[in-house]
Amino acid sequence: MQTAKIYSVSEITRQVKSLIQQFESIWIEGEISNFVPHSSGHMYFSLKDEKSVIRGAFFKNANQHLKFKPADGMMVIVHGNLDLYEKSGQYQIIVDKMEPKGVGALQLRFEQLKVQLSKEGLFETGRKRKLPLLPRKIGIVTSPTGAAIRDMINVLTRRFPNIHIVLNPVRVQGDGAAEEIAAAIKEMNEDGSYDVLIIGRGGGSLEDLWAFNEEVVARAIFVSKIPVVSAVGHEIDFTISDFVADLRAPTPSAAAELVVANKTDLVQKLGAYEMRLTQDLKKKYLAFKEKLDWIRKSGLAMGLKRTLDIFKERVGNAAKSPAFTRPKERVTQLKQEVDEYEAKLAKSIKHFLENRRNEIKIISGKIESLNPLNILERGYSVTTKNGKIIKDSAELDIGDEIGVRLHKGSIKGKVLGSGD
Repeated sequence: MQTAKIYSVSEITRQVKSLIQQFESIWIEGEISNFVPHSSGHMYFSLKDEKSVIRGAFFKNANQHLKFKPADGMMVIVHGNLDLYEKSGQYQIIVDKMEPKGVGALQLRFEQLKVQLSKEGLFETGRKRKLPLLPRKIGIVTSPTGAAIRDMINVLTRRFPNIHIVLNPVRVQGDGAAEEIAAAIKEMNEDGSYDVLIIGRGGGSLEDLWAFNEEVVARAIFVSKIPVVSAVGHEIDFTISDFVADLRAPTPSAAAELVVANKTDLVQKLGAYEMRLTQDLKKKYLAFKEKLDWIRKSGLAMGLKRTLDIFKERVGNAAKSPAFTRPKERVTQLKQEVDEYEAKLAKSIKHFLENRRNEIKIISGKIESLNPLNILERGYSVTTKNGKIIKDSAELDIGDEIGVRLHKGSIKGKVLGSGD
């Protein structure tokens, strides 16, 4: 019996690895799980279906041009070579390409970035600014050779022939185009002389328009201090820059119409305003002239003139008085006059009070002499019946009860008889 060959772990692992490595340039379909984007730029994940799992590694040099962000739960198709990681004994696929299943990578990236920037507030309508009514200087960021720049210049110069237009030429597609567009927006902001910017290009495929879907362009528009109009492609095309810009134009030509008014229309409006203003001023002038003529005919003007002459004369006299010519001397004089008036007033008040006192004494004496109590003091009395003063004996009957008021005290009595 031959002795069975015994392998070490490393030996069997290497042989298995050599067998696995025969699976080159293969495509695998599965669902991403356990996705880990490493700080180095490498991506590690698992691909699974309902029965099996395989590890995957997508290194930085291969994934740096990936158009979307992989995430757990995403169905993808990956391309690469099978390999075995000897340290753990796990086999894996070293990925060099990855595509989302069922949707294009660019479209998926578009939707992902749209959601991300919307959450950050870059699409908020409250931050969007109105375009100036009459921009003095318009900046355009686009290709110098495309149809878009020709269309915009034609429309702008037709609507406002002497408008100031400056082109900042950039590439609008391909590698580095997004960075050039963002740099042009920043440069024009630093210049500070522009009133509005138009960024855009003509129509094309999603790949052709992709530079305007890049995050670097979106953020450059967001921080721009100058209002930005996005004019990319045709009316049916939407880009990330459309959502961030202050205004989206369906085409470059439409953008040119939106940023500047028609000069002919403005001149006509100004002419109409001038005519209306002239008519209003003429009406007011005629009404004022009519009132002025009435004043002249009514003699009111002469009365006003006389009043004005009198006032001027009084002012002239006042200006000649000592109060104006010698104010200090006039103040001293006025103080003396005040002292004299004060002394006269005190004397008058004293004399008035003495007269009033004498009058009060006289009146008091008269009142005192008429006081019934003083009469009673001389021996007289007052007879009353039921509180009524009796002046005639005929007012009493035999047996009536009467009251008699004396100088000191009172008595009650009864009528026994009467006489003349």
